Amino acid sequence: MSTTTTSVRREDEIECPTDLRAFRCGLEADSSLFLPGQLRERLIALDDLDARFGGFDSEGSTRCTDSRLHQRAKALRTRLEVANAELYQSVRSDIVRGGQPRTLLHWLEDSAGQSESKGPLPGLGFDCRDELLSGVLQLRELSGPNFQPSPGIVFYQPTPVRHILQLIAATALAEDDVFVDLGSGLGHVPLLVSMVTGAQSLGIEVQAAYVASARECAKSLRLSRVLFIPQDAREADLSSGTVFYLYSPFNGSILTDVLSALRMESTRRSIKICSLGPCTRTVANETWLKASTPPDTGRIAVFDSQ
Repeated sequence: MSTTTTSVRREDEIECPTDLRAFRCGLEADSSLFLPGQLRERLIALDDLDARFGGFDSEGSTRCTDSRLHQRAKALRTRLEVANAELYQSVRSDIVRGGQPRTLLHWLEDSAGQSESKGPLPGLGFDCRDELLSGVLQLRELSGPNFQPSPGIVFYQPTPVRHILQLIAATALAEDDVFVDLGSGLGHVPLLVSMVTGAQSLGIEVQAAYVASARECAKSLRLSRVLFIPQDAREADLSSGTVFYLYSPFNGSILTDVLSALRMESTRRSIKICSLGPCTRTVANETWLKASTPPDTGRIAVFDSQ
């Protein structure tokens, strides 16, 4: 081992705790971080804490060799998480009381950045609105070997909140609509649609365990106008729907069969089809549909039956 290498390592060991201590002290001194309205700032602080200290959840994961400094940082992280939990519970209470969830609506509107003035950012990344919705819904996450997608079924991923809000705006969803999410997963979209618009919402999902989790959430929030059905979308009763949504939940022959069923529904009444992701290309090729928004796979696309 050379003397140069030894010198650098000792210098790092001295400077690292000092830098981390200054960072932690700066967060602790910022009392505004713990105010209800500082969710975005708390989430950034939590990410920075994890990045700088290397994680807190397992032995030996920390990058900091000073145990007292690490414990102080861990305590700070807990305080930030408690502040978030209190905000989430406040929003949940607002929803349970019925009527429009004013607190949730305020947060969703306030969290939109200036970059979204002309529409939501494309792509499938998440932001603080998704953290908020996740904290409010408190869905029971499911994983394991029983949740491997079968052929034609795409692995589940929730729709980013900004795209759900765009879907609501682009379709002018109202209380007299019936919104149907084909391949609803854990139910984020029907749940948020029901809370924000009051529309009757239906989630159709082949994985019964996902449906059970979504139902638990709807019950805990007393959402009476959202329903989840454990069923193959090809066999579902679509006769009440006015607005249908597909976040590329399946492909191939399954997608073809579902679009065929929707085409039959369109012969009885006018309907809207909304899509996100790769399935938009297939939906856009349906001659019985007319695009009312540009068919961009990275954003919500809306099609009207004709």
